[in-house]
Amino acid sequence: MTPGISTRTPQQALAALLDRYAPQRLLVVGASSFPALAAFEAAHPGTQVARAAPGPLPEDLAAQRFDLALVIDCLEHLPKNSGLQLLGGIRNLNASRIAVLADLTACNWKETDFYALALQSNERFQRDEQVLTLFTYDLREYKQVPDWLNARFWANPENFGKYWW
Repeated sequence: MTPGISTRTPQQALAALLDRYAPQRLLVVGASSFPALAAFEAAHPGTQVARAAPGPLPEDLAAQRFDLALVIDCLEHLPKNSGLQLLGGIRNLNASRIAVLADLTACNWKETDFYALALQSNERFQRDEQVLTLFTYDLREYKQVPDWLNARFWANPENFGKYWW
């Protein structure tokens, strides 16, 4: 389900996201900088921020792990296949949390493309005719533990968690 238009600005949403997670190691992939990141860096001088231009990650960054990855003003500059590879690679190898801010019209993506990568649509922002959508992925919130996955539903509850076969 697509969320309605947010009352916040994209910068406020990104600032809230950065404050919520307070990453020690941050990966920013995009063509431009943004004020929320500058404010976060000023408030948290110990945070290591790695920046990459739109496209495949450089080898030195591709081999690292980050607490959070922000992909902003990036997908609009890439072919769709390259964007899918970039987001999938970051999700699988570089970060357990991702936030993507994209203009779906400009990058020629659909919301279902992000859902296919397990990202969730969080907020939409509109200014004049442009609509930006914020998608996020957090491995810890990706799938809830089912209520049936406990000792009560096992044939031999005393063996729950002891044996793996």
